[in-house]
Amino acid sequence: MKFFLLLSAIGLCWAQYTPHTQPGRTSIVHLFEWRWADIALECERYLAPYGFGGVQVSPPNDNIIVNNPYRPWWERYQPISYKLCTRSGNEDEFRNMVTKCNNVGVRIYVDAVINHMCGEDHGAESRSTCGSCSNPRNRKFPAVPYSAWDFNDGKCKTGSGGIESYNQDADQVRDCRLTGLLDLALEKDYVRTKVIDLGGESVKSNEYFGNGRVTEFKYGAKLGTVIRKWDGEKMCYLRNWGEGWGFVPSDRALVFVDNHDNQRGHGAGGASILTFWDARMYKMAVGFMLAHPYGFTRVMSSYRWQRNFQNGKDINDWMGPPNDNGVTKEVTINPDTTCGNDWVCEHRWRQIRNMVVFRNVVDGQPFSNWWDNGSNQVAFGRGNRGFIVFNNDDSSMSSTLQTGLPAGTYCDVISGDKLDGCCTGIEVHVSEDGNAHFSISNTAEDPFIAIHAESKL
Repeated sequence: MKFFLLLSAIGLCWAQYTPHTQPGRTSIVHLFEWRWADIALECERYLAPYGFGGVQVSPPNDNIIVNNPYRPWWERYQPISYKLCTRSGNEDEFRNMVTKCNNVGVRIYVDAVINHMCGEDHGAESRSTCGSCSNPRNRKFPAVPYSAWDFNDGKCKTGSGGIESYNQDADQVRDCRLTGLLDLALEKDYVRTKVIDLGGESVKSNEYFGNGRVTEFKYGAKLGTVIRKWDGEKMCYLRNWGEGWGFVPSDRALVFVDNHDNQRGHGAGGASILTFWDARMYKMAVGFMLAHPYGFTRVMSSYRWQRNFQNGKDINDWMGPPNDNGVTKEVTINPDTTCGNDWVCEHRWRQIRNMVVFRNVVDGQPFSNWWDNGSNQVAFGRGNRGFIVFNNDDSSMSSTLQTGLPAGTYCDVISGDKLDGCCTGIEVHVSEDGNAHFSISNTAEDPFIAIHAESKL
């Protein structure tokens, strides 16, 4: 089977920084909590035809079954063993998914939980998705096997055994339990951490460059602040986006607007994180990410849950995937190609799917032809292969801009599609000198326009 541990590829020289996608494919999608059978189908019917390079899957290993609250999303992150059976499917279904996806050029990236086991409060009566026996209170995981010798209980120096100073003490982060999760002794060869670095943490992301690309959590938090226009931020300030904003080097970064954790208001980033609940701003943020050359991009694909805010907090942020009595629902496809059964499928939104194609088309082209109005109207190109314009101001935009593209008529891939040589959306006319006029209302459903070499009519 050809699949990759997320962010930890093994190789020589700089191979650990290469995403190993098929040439010409530059983005992956996180199909959060999807069943393996549904992912196999999606690779064949949608992801491969639209040029997605890979899928990040939810942890495939045997995990504790949590019934209070009932089957939360985070139970997937509480391992009991490394057997391949979860609510997403069994080992045969996993193998079939990997084979089918790789056959159409879509790689599988595994969200591997290797820093800890399940929570310390579970006893011998606990059940797992594979039916494995365990006694977490006594540190017994015979299906691995792990015993008390394989945990950091004796190494942690805090009174509680848990992390008490996340931002100040790196030893605590490495040696103590996070929210009660049993922390493995990672220095052992057969035991091998997710660390979130927002700039003020005791453990820094650059400490992990030797392993491969790192998740740049500051990316989504900062971009969300800009798009929301909080703290005086403006899109015109994005001219030096990337390392100029204090991010890790581009060839070391995996970037995303949101992930499964922070879209629920915790994990990293806080209230600035944009999600599918903020659809208009979210599409702009994802569009910007996919057009800009910084980092290797990951698109999120979510499910809906019944939110219930009390005192500013969603008390239902624990809710697991759409299900019938704990059995994950199939990802059904509606006639308009959207998803049913409460699966959001942001990767199928026209604006996002077409920007994945845009990124493939402009791959390797330089960041060029930046323009801004000193506020929240901005535009930039990617060499002579693509150009994108945003109006996030409170007034309409009407400007003639240098696109860098050859003369001709182009189809805006945000408002429509190029089909059989015709455009179902806005047409943009580029003159012989490379200029084009753009009019974008500040009240438009999608206040941005994108054109590229393959959208030329």
